[in-house]
Amino acid sequence: MTSPPTRSEPPSPRGPAVEPDLSAVLQRVDVQRMRATVAELAADRFQGRRVGTPGGQAAGTWLADRLRELGPDVRLEPFHVKDVRELYRTPVLRWIDGHGTHDCEHRRDFVEHLASADLPDPRSAPLANATATDLHGRWVLAPADEWVQTTQRAELEGAAGVLMARGTDADGWMPKMIAGPPRRSVPVIAVRTDLHQQLADAVESGEVTVTASMPLRAVSAEAANVHAHLPIGEGGPRVLLTAHYDGVGDDPERRLPGAADNASGVAAVLEAAFILNKCLTAPVDLAVSFLDAEEAGAWGSAHHVTDLPTGIQVINLDGAAQLYQAAAVEAGGPAHHLLAVLDQAGRRTGVPLRAGAMASDNRRYAAAGHAAIGIGMGMPGYQTPAETPDRVESDTLTAAARLLIAAVWLLAHPTATVPAVG
Repeated sequence: MTSPPTRSEPPSPRGPAVEPDLSAVLQRVDVQRMRATVAELAADRFQGRRVGTPGGQAAGTWLADRLRELGPDVRLEPFHVKDVRELYRTPVLRWIDGHGTHDCEHRRDFVEHLASADLPDPRSAPLANATATDLHGRWVLAPADEWVQTTQRAELEGAAGVLMARGTDADGWMPKMIAGPPRRSVPVIAVRTDLHQQLADAVESGEVTVTASMPLRAVSAEAANVHAHLPIGEGGPRVLLTAHYDGVGDDPERRLPGAADNASGVAAVLEAAFILNKCLTAPVDLAVSFLDAEEAGAWGSAHHVTDLPTGIQVINLDGAAQLYQAAAVEAGGPAHHLLAVLDQAGRRTGVPLRAGAMASDNRRYAAAGHAAIGIGMGMPGYQTPAETPDRVESDTLTAAARLLIAAVWLLAHPTATVPAVG
């Protein structure tokens, strides 16, 4: 895989130089440079970038090297994460009824439920509905809205495990997650909704035997945030641009590239930092953080907030792959001024914004009392094998980078009046 073009151009002298107009600066955004970053982070060698894995650690090191091309003040901040769910072998699910043997495909037909106990080897047992009088030694079909109650009863009665219903995305995949509810003492497997109904019909008609494994364990992981300090001039507002670089990681026998979530966001933040570092002369205390362990519970930002100075304004980008009608924006903490500036930046760049939930690292910063905004611009193929670089839209990458640049620019020029760009 070809590495993205270097950003190691010497910095421009800032002294009395005349600052270019924002509209001209926005045109300098290089979409091919961003696409190369997305392709690199989604490459095989990073293995889906799950926290604590060799691929995830290599991705953090690679990003630190990219940031060092902008300035020397770059550091990796290590921290520890517990209870990351790890699928260490490909699970099995098949059943036998009067019509023969039915083999299921992991992540198409069934998927791990994060509350599941570890079941390393296949277990064969009769299937029963949740209404059966005795669940001992049986796989149990749980109604979708009663899986907790069914699981509790399965634990008490010594059931073999629980099968619950779950839908798929538009591409027919069942997304992967690595953080979830507390683990139970029986295996819990999520089965595609129509197959769950097929099993219910089969068990009503006769005997059904289910064979399944769920090699899912909880592990501890060593994580690392990547921080860069890029002060421009003396003083000015404190601004932090963030994006998480970790993904959910590959399955044992299947790639999950993580191109949209969140290689796309990282690419746009990196490009914005490059352009601002090169072109902005007005004073701003700019920092960039690429965060680890967001998929495991936003632990990277939780660890980082303890080091932040008061008065910093945080913009977090989680997903910049497919801008449909508008970017989703969530503001938290004392973010009234920052939100007003972002609204102006959206109008200046032609990027439509709307209020929407953004459950990402921005919430950790807001909860700690910082002005924080989360932005999302779509994630096609979210946490599935279909989340590939070709589905990341160039226009969305460009829109995201320009929005970030304009927001920081306007924070550094609080009285600026800038014409809208076409």
